[in-house]
Amino acid sequence: MKIFHLSLLLLLFPACVAPWTKAVDTAMQDEMKQQELVGLAVGVIKNGRVEYLKGYGWADREKQMPVTRQTMFRWASISKSLTGVAAMQLWEHDRLDLNRNVRDYVPEFPEHNATIRIRHLLSHQGGIVHYTNGAVIATPRKYPHAHPFENVIWSLDDFKASPLVNAPGEKYSYTTRGFMLLSAAVERAGRQKFANQVRDRIAKPLGMTTLQPDYQWIRIPDRAVGYRKQDGKVVVSTDTDVSWKLGGGGFISNIDDLAKFATGLLNHRLMKPTTREKMWKPQKTNNGQLTTYGLGFSFKKYHEGEVQKWKADGKGVLLVGHSGAQEKTRTYMVLWPAEKMAVVVMSNSQHANIGKITGRLLSVLWAPVPR
Repeated sequence: MKIFHLSLLLLLFPACVAPWTKAVDTAMQDEMKQQELVGLAVGVIKNGRVEYLKGYGWADREKQMPVTRQTMFRWASISKSLTGVAAMQLWEHDRLDLNRNVRDYVPEFPEHNATIRIRHLLSHQGGIVHYTNGAVIATPRKYPHAHPFENVIWSLDDFKASPLVNAPGEKYSYTTRGFMLLSAAVERAGRQKFANQVRDRIAKPLGMTTLQPDYQWIRIPDRAVGYRKQDGKVVVSTDTDVSWKLGGGGFISNIDDLAKFATGLLNHRLMKPTTREKMWKPQKTNNGQLTTYGLGFSFKKYHEGEVQKWKADGKGVLLVGHSGAQEKTRTYMVLWPAEKMAVVVMSNSQHANIGKITGRLLSVLWAPVPR
């Protein structure tokens, strides 16, 4: 009887695949079919390590280019979590005061007869206009560059003359433009271009090699084509520039880098545990009302019946993360810090029910009941 070398045996009989990976694959293929998705990429983090990364469908349906781990998807509003982390890193080093008026850092922003503090911006309580909840008044002027809104200070011209939609701290009111203003404060407090702060303090330490601003004037290989439903048919979406709202929704990367970001957060790679705890604490309004948003991150409580029976008492599990919805993309990052577990999802189909996809993933990963 011949004795095979161990390395040869490993080639012939690779290590056993965890049974949950097959269930994840089946669930994702089912969602692709049910929702008529064109492309999808998912990642799973267990015990603080990336355990599963896979692409499904087409990055470019017309050219028959499949989604791979190299496919680049827009992050949309998960970009806000990047901005939040960059801000809290500066706070950790006493370079950004959460209670200071944002005008102390960005005097170009009008006074509006109100004191908008940095913490107001981080928690969507600054009263800054979003898209359709108030009048958006631009400040037109001539710029010396072809792509002026690459400058996060100049990008404020898009809305800085707009009236506030509520008094700072009065209520939670979600706003992409509030995070644009926050990114300007981060740039000034960090004394470095905002995009470069994200690169140097978040992307590089985590080995995120593809994360970058989605600048339309730069050729970025492997960009996914976007799709949407029109009259019941899935058609190619439009492709407008999102660079003007970088801190609120303008970054792009592959699925690997989104998974690395989630893993870095779980493993305290980006900030001290006490800073993360502060960041992941639901914020209150001036009158003490608790919101479902922290400082750059949102919260979701899943209950029994939504994602099987995750706890014996049936009271659910509180998760932290962020979703994103934008032209060409739907994204989600959900973390369960206590278990060092997370899932990340990216799709180029605007009609994707990204919450349902994420729920299917969690159902597979957290069954049987975690104890």
